[in-house]
Amino acid sequence: MTIINEYPRSIQAIEHTWIPLPDGTRLAARMWRPTDAEENPVPAILEYIPYRKRDFTRGRDERMHPYVAGHGYATVRVDLRGTGESEGVLTGEYTEQELADGEAVIAWLAEQPWCTGDVGMTGISWGGFNALQLAARRPPALKAILTLCSTDDRYADDAHYMGGCLLNENQIWGSIFTMFAAYPPDPDLVGDRWRDMWLERLDALKCYPAEWLRHQRRDEFWRHGSVCEDYDAIDCPVYAVGGWADGYSNAVPRLLAGLSGPRKGLVGPWSHAFPHDSRPGPSIGFLQEAIRWWDHWLKGRDTGIMDEPTYRVWMQESVRPRPQYKTRPGRWVAEPTWPSPTVETRRLHLNADGLGREPEPTTERSIRSPLTTGGQSGVWCAFGADGELPGDQRSDDGQSLTFDSAPLTDDLELLGAPVVELDVAADHPAGMVAVRLCEVFPDGASARLTYGLVNLSHRKSHEDPEPMTPDERTRVRIQLNDCAQSIPAGHRLRVAISTSYWPLAWPAPTPTTLSVYTGSSTLDLPERPPRADDEALRPFDAPETAPALETATLRPAQFTRTTERDLPTRTTTARVVSEGDAFDGAVTHLDAIDLDVGYRIEQSFRVTDGAPCSAETEIRQQSLLRRGDWTVRLELSTRLTCTADTFRLEAELTAREGEEIVQTREWDETIPRDDV
Repeated sequence: MTIINEYPRSIQAIEHTWIPLPDGTRLAARMWRPTDAEENPVPAILEYIPYRKRDFTRGRDERMHPYVAGHGYATVRVDLRGTGESEGVLTGEYTEQELADGEAVIAWLAEQPWCTGDVGMTGISWGGFNALQLAARRPPALKAILTLCSTDDRYADDAHYMGGCLLNENQIWGSIFTMFAAYPPDPDLVGDRWRDMWLERLDALKCYPAEWLRHQRRDEFWRHGSVCEDYDAIDCPVYAVGGWADGYSNAVPRLLAGLSGPRKGLVGPWSHAFPHDSRPGPSIGFLQEAIRWWDHWLKGRDTGIMDEPTYRVWMQESVRPRPQYKTRPGRWVAEPTWPSPTVETRRLHLNADGLGREPEPTTERSIRSPLTTGGQSGVWCAFGADGELPGDQRSDDGQSLTFDSAPLTDDLELLGAPVVELDVAADHPAGMVAVRLCEVFPDGASARLTYGLVNLSHRKSHEDPEPMTPDERTRVRIQLNDCAQSIPAGHRLRVAISTSYWPLAWPAPTPTTLSVYTGSSTLDLPERPPRADDEALRPFDAPETAPALETATLRPAQFTRTTERDLPTRTTTARVVSEGDAFDGAVTHLDAIDLDVGYRIEQSFRVTDGAPCSAETEIRQQSLLRRGDWTVRLELSTRLTCTADTFRLEAELTAREGEEIVQTREWDETIPRDDV
């Protein structure tokens, strides 16, 4: 990666400024803009998130925002209402208040004397979500967005549910978000009122895993902010970016297919990270690509970006399964339009003796997987840490129904979402099905290419679940995650079907036996023929960034990922412990603001064989903010358990100033299971 110190225009950094809202509340912003912007106005680019511009995102902000500003933009990092130094309280994700505030921020930016009146919006994850959502509200000054690692569907394709199955990510992310909402503002910026602002936040704090668990079907709560409800509402240009190791890559091709205005899509091998600095790599010159986008739509310059193919992806080559890669081998390929007319469906049938091109007579095969099936699933959304990606699938395959193809006679390339249709029956009204598509190497190693889940009660609708009729045959469609994968001749394909996928997803309330009827069950593969045009694609520039933040590591980071098996009790516990923060240290000193930042999270997932209601997820976090004599510590624990009919969510937060306990919040909620 190349560090750039000089830019076409000299810049000034504004550490803190206030943006007024119509109700009198002020949002805190950090800004970078050309020093002569008052005389020569520039477009503004907004990033609007709750993750604390002052400290927690400071490291990555320093490497990106000055770079873009130096190319003739005002880049503005705004903390949501009730986060960082912004006034008010935070009440949830993507609320009406958040979006109305966002419209007011865009209008304020457009009116500033240093702004041309044109505004772009960018962001990763939360910032990518609300960029899409604000684009759908059509504020007049918003001319284009660049959204990374986001989704158009908050129910079906976010951190909460997958195929109607409850993800453990709901508990993980919800716990982290609850902690974020409890942080105080920085006294150096807001003065003595910091403590009153902090107490206001603590008094209003919600336990977010419980908040989301109350909405187990696709109701109005999830429809709000899901732009897939009306793609036509978005008329500004959209550049959607994702990564195959991320949890949100499916949204990129859906947006390309659903939007009608100018649009582009890019999916690399990346995790939930910016493409100029991601593991797995290879990384690209993402900031240069972003400037090409902004120059075209905010400055009217012909950068050639819209002459290039609509959809560009990293076609991943065959690689032996490992829980992490520094770089994924592959090559860039592209499609002029998406969906692509050149991608054809190859249908294979799940026959009694494996995957075949023609259906064979129907037989019945049954599976009731051990609850620990899924131990090699990896995480729902990888961030680039060791152990996050799916490992060798053979242990999970051995606990699943598997259907193997003959060795491929030619190389096969997939681009899109494979679809499995199962002719099934179940012996209970409730159940779940996990389907994995794997590549099997000649020596037997099994690499997961993609997967999908379905809650059998949601087989027809996420809005109106319908329990299974025991022992009655029905068809269940499972669309697997989008992928781009090359499988060489001599390797086999494997479809693996299980009735559990722990710890990625919460188990069904009762052990369920699934009967799969062969011959009438199918796999549809999106087969992409090689294109000569791929070799002529414009190469991406090498990664460039602004200089990194100056920090000092006071205590080094630690990371462990273990699985323990208690043989007498038949209980398995998966545990992940991470001590660190965005700056790769368990306690880090941020030189520019003389602040120590520390963070630790421990996740544990426990289940006992044959007892789905023994499932338990516990998240424990500790955090530290310290400057001189000022010290704030937060501790938060959350625990999710269940019965056949209910979930129980227990949580406790302790907030300290120095050694004094400022406030303790406790939650103990019982939430009925709603066909989940």
